[in-house]
Amino acid sequence: MDNDFLKRLKTDYSDLRFRNGRKFAFRPPKTVILGPVEPFSELLALHEVSHAILGHKTFRMDVERLRMESEAWDKARELAIEYGIEINEDLIEDELDTYRDWLHQRSRCPKCGLTRFQTQDTKYHCPQCDSLGFVA
Repeated sequence: MDNDFLKRLKTDYSDLRFRNGRKFAFRPPKTVILGPVEPFSELLALHEVSHAILGHKTFRMDVERLRMESEAWDKARELAIEYGIEINEDLIEDELDTYRDWLHQRSRCPKCGLTRFQTQDTKYHCPQCDSLGFVA
């Protein structure tokens, strides 16, 4: 990761703590973990900073996590323009796909394979396998 970029990021967001780690991550409320140098490290760092800027903390419903990731990537695109960092749409879509795949896997019924729905109690229910007492 470019030292000038990192210095500017730390200056611009002096209220955040930046730590080195095994992978890029955001730890609410103010810690940004910087992963190892790889292609598009600066864009990945901007994504994690975006979580902080947007005030992301926790999610209750699984679909909220996907929404937060999408919002953070939208903000990272804005910051990338400001910082003169290349925006790699393939990387962004690959990263979002990990959350889409995670959500799809969690929502799939292990008995019949249908897509389940999550209720406010965060439990998943299958429209075919679960009897929820709904009146048709």
